[in-house]
Amino acid sequence: MELFLATFGALFSIMNPLGTVPVFVGLSLENTKKERAVIAFWTSLNACIILLLSFFAGKYILSFFGISIDALKIAGGLIIASSGFALLTGKFAEHKGMKRKRVEEDIRSRNEISLTPLAIPMLAGPGTISLLITYNQEFQELEDKGIIIGALLFTTICIYLILKSSYLIVKFLGASGINALSRIIGFIVIAIGIEYIISSVVNIITHLNL
Repeated sequence: MELFLATFGALFSIMNPLGTVPVFVGLSLENTKKERAVIAFWTSLNACIILLLSFFAGKYILSFFGISIDALKIAGGLIIASSGFALLTGKFAEHKGMKRKRVEEDIRSRNEISLTPLAIPMLAGPGTISLLITYNQEFQELEDKGIIIGALLFTTICIYLILKSSYLIVKFLGASGINALSRIIGFIVIAIGIEYIISSVVNIITHLNL
């Protein structure tokens, strides 16, 4: 249960579906309620598939490029922490490249937004992918992997429900409420990233002393 909650908390914080709500609302203004529900479903499903592929194929990617788990954790920690700073400073969209003029023009001309930009990079970004690759290397027991996959699936279900209810969330919380929650989540994300960096550095120093 502890691993499930830790994995869910880390994934939910880093993916930050609440931060995606304003983007989802902005890109689906012309859609009907039923169409928005369909977009929310495919967004969460696409994100789930991307993360499952990252989790299972991660070790082969590391092996192919000759990357150690500690190097990945440090790189992932930096990415996660930078995402947290973007949330904390209210620049999450800019951090994901959503405010670039050409990107804005491109996504508003798309009929299908569930894969890009919503599933990737808004939800399944580099920080989340590197986190799952690390989990795959750290937890080798079949039971642990099953728990992590369960937490991943539960996270994507929550994402679906949040995106489906995005207009109600915006109406209830308002822009300031979503902004405040994103900043709180940003602080947690920064702590997760720093924790990964510290644990990797400690592990490297320990091996050097041996």
